[in-house]
Amino acid sequence: MAKILIIDDEKPIRRTLREILEYEKYQVDEAEDGKAGLQKLEENAYDVVMLDIKMPKMDGMEVLEKVASENSDLPIIMISGHGSLETAVEAVKKGAFDYIDKPLDLNRVLITIRNALDKSTLVTETKVLKRKVTKTREIVGDSPVINHIRETIERVAPTDARVLVTGANGTGKELVARWIHEQSNRSQGPLVEVNCAAIPSELIESELFGHEKGAFTSAIKQRIGKFEQATGGTLFLDEIGDMSLSAQAKVLRALQENKITRVGGDKEITVDVRVIAATNKDLLREIEDNQFRMDLYHRLSVILIHVPSLNERLEDIPLLAERFVKEICEDHGMTRKIITPKAVQELQQIHWTGNIRELRNVLERLVILSGEKITEDEVQLYANPGHSRQRQREIFERYTKFQDFKEYMEREFIAYRLQRNAWNVSKTAEELDIQRSHLYNKIEKFGLKRVG
Repeated sequence: MAKILIIDDEKPIRRTLREILEYEKYQVDEAEDGKAGLQKLEENAYDVVMLDIKMPKMDGMEVLEKVASENSDLPIIMISGHGSLETAVEAVKKGAFDYIDKPLDLNRVLITIRNALDKSTLVTETKVLKRKVTKTREIVGDSPVINHIRETIERVAPTDARVLVTGANGTGKELVARWIHEQSNRSQGPLVEVNCAAIPSELIESELFGHEKGAFTSAIKQRIGKFEQATGGTLFLDEIGDMSLSAQAKVLRALQENKITRVGGDKEITVDVRVIAATNKDLLREIEDNQFRMDLYHRLSVILIHVPSLNERLEDIPLLAERFVKEICEDHGMTRKIITPKAVQELQQIHWTGNIRELRNVLERLVILSGEKITEDEVQLYANPGHSRQRQREIFERYTKFQDFKEYMEREFIAYRLQRNAWNVSKTAEELDIQRSHLYNKIEKFGLKRVG
């Protein structure tokens, strides 16, 4: 059911519109002036807004400018009994979907609303299709580490320098690689992805370099490898740390000479490829354990980009949550839902082992199972079912000595309280009933640092 907001200072107009729209099976909210309308828009999601121009406190043009700047896809129908052609043109230029004069022709009102909803549906479908086709999402966040990553991408992308992206699973390493490609001079060429962890070691060389017919038992025809497929574009080697040593040697040669040889062949083939690699492993430790070649590491890591865990950028969760809720509602064809500030705060208290990927999965669950608003109670209920018991078992298994377990719990408790109080040490010390100097000693002892 489409939801419509009427913002008009004339009560009889609001009542008449409500009656006709509810008869047509629309859900209707009212606001008596611009400020009240903006408050409603902050608290709820609407499919269409009907907005009067002449109102006290804040007129319709001011409301239109503010709403259009924050949500350009929301159709706004302007209504006025004091308008002119110039006013209508100005309203459309500022982002209004249409303009209707008073006294209102109810048939025209209904037709305009249907057209607005049709346009909104088309815009949503286009966005969903575009996102599915390109797979390239925006890098969301305003934390210092994310801003630094954006700046690095802007500097590095136009060059052909090789990039090594590091970070835990689910942090968004693939997204960084895609943005480097999209902003590079090779953006018109292909972006070819290879998940080195998903391909058996005996097949990785054939996958990367291709093979000739008859090279091995199942090679019934010639195959072009990923290096050749990516010529003129970018080759993204995901989970490079899981590649076999023999394949590493051949990748190193390809990077050094820009030439490859297919498995079972002897002809050298020139390739023009920019390589971006990613890993969740500590490659320097892998080098010490003779699991990764040092010379290949230096070839790959001309530029290093580390993507932080979600727990290291908790201040980005409000932006991420808002973006994901909007996208998920669009993907499922649902009316957009609102996530409350307290629900966002509750999400910031969760320890995210799966990072951005886990956050999006949790929000999808919340969107499906929640009502019009996602509240803190629903986050507590649905965010991590079974997580607490599993986490508890992991902790109990990790510690065998009581003192170690006691110190761990003390550290977690203090860190939680500090985060709750926005790192107000005086307030936290008072809550914990300990001296502030004693709390400072604990912070230093446990190496606690403020995040965000």
